[in-house]
Amino acid sequence: MAFHMKVYDVTMGLYRGDKYRLISLVLFIILLCYMLHDLYSPGPKHDNDGYLSRKGMATNYESGKPEPLHFVSYEKNTPLIWIGGVPRSGTTLARAMLDSHPDIRCGEETRVIPRLLFMHTKMQMSQIEKSRLNEAKVTEEVLDAALGSYILNIIVKHGEIANRLCNKDPFALKSMDKLLQIFPKSKFLLMIRDGRAVVHSIIERKITISGFDTKTYRGALRDWNRAIDLMYKKCLKLGTTVCLPVNYEHLVLHPESQMKRILEFLDVPWNSIVLHHEMTIGKSGGISLSKRERSTDQVNKPVNTEALYKWAKFMPIDVQRDMATIAPMLKVLGYDPNSNPPKYGQPDQQVAENTRDIWEQKKIKEFQVASKTPAP
Repeated sequence: MAFHMKVYDVTMGLYRGDKYRLISLVLFIILLCYMLHDLYSPGPKHDNDGYLSRKGMATNYESGKPEPLHFVSYEKNTPLIWIGGVPRSGTTLARAMLDSHPDIRCGEETRVIPRLLFMHTKMQMSQIEKSRLNEAKVTEEVLDAALGSYILNIIVKHGEIANRLCNKDPFALKSMDKLLQIFPKSKFLLMIRDGRAVVHSIIERKITISGFDTKTYRGALRDWNRAIDLMYKKCLKLGTTVCLPVNYEHLVLHPESQMKRILEFLDVPWNSIVLHHEMTIGKSGGISLSKRERSTDQVNKPVNTEALYKWAKFMPIDVQRDMATIAPMLKVLGYDPNSNPPKYGQPDQQVAENTRDIWEQKKIKEFQVASKTPAP
C-alpha cells in the first residue's frame, strides 16, 4: 500500500504544474523501472498461493543454445529428486550425470538439509518435547509445513532454474519417509556401493562423518552396515515406484543402461549428454562443482573404472576373515564378502576406453615429472 501511495504522489506531481514537475517526472520513471525490474527479474518470488517461482534460461545441449524457461513454480507437490546413501557411495557421480541433463538441476550439497531433518526427527522422537510443542500449538503439521518451506527455499535458490530439481545430501535419505510425507511426489535414488570400497575411501581421504569410525576398517564397516541397513529398509518399504536402489558398480560399468533405467524411473526423457557429464561442467544448465566436496576431482573425468578395485589390497587380513560377520549387508546387497579382489563384471566398451585413456595420461604425467627430476 505504501509503495502504491508513493506512485500516486509522484504521479499527481506531474499535474500540479509546480516547479518540481521535472523532479517528479524523473522519480516516476525510476519507480516505473523498479516495478518492471521486480516483475521480470529472475530472482525467486512467492505468489499468492505460496508457490516459489523463478524465471531464467536453460541450455539445450542438442542445439547448444540457451532457451527461455519463463516462470517455473515449485511447491509441495513438485516432483523433487533426492540422491543419497552412505557418503563415498557414488552420490556425486550420480548427481553429476543427472545435472548434465538439461531438464534437471541438482547442484552441490547443501549440508544444512540433513542436519535440519535430524533435528526435526530428534524432536519428534522425544515424547516430552512433543507434548510441550503440542501444548504450544506447534503441532507436527506446523513443523512439517515450516520444514518443507525451509527445504524448498534452499533447493530452489542455491542453483540455476530447471524443470526438475534434485538434492544430493547423502544422509538426507535417512529421512526419506519424512521427506515423502512433506513432498508426496518425491523420487529417491539410493546409491549402493561395496562397503569395503566405501570405508577404504573414507579412511584414505580422511573424511569426517558424524557417528562414523573413520580410523579403523572394522569399526567403519560396522558403521557402514548400520547406516545402509537403515536406508535400504526404508527404500524397500517405500516401494519401487518411489525409491530406486542403484549400484555404483553397475553405474560405472554400464552407464548407458543404468542411466536409461534411472531416467525412466524419474519420468525424465532420455538425453545422451548424461553419458558425457564432464563436457557440461561449468556451463549454464550444466554441472556446478564445489571445491570443498571431496569427489569433485573424480567427476571431472569421464566415467571410468579407476576407483572400483582400489580397496582390495588395503583390507586387513583379520577384517577380511570376519567380513561376513562385521558387515552382513554386503551379502544382502549382492556382494560376496569373501571375494578379494571382487568380480563386479566387464565394463562397456566406452568405459574401458575412458579408463585406458586416463591410465595413459597418468603414465605420461609420471614420465614428465620423472624426466624433470635432477639426477642425484
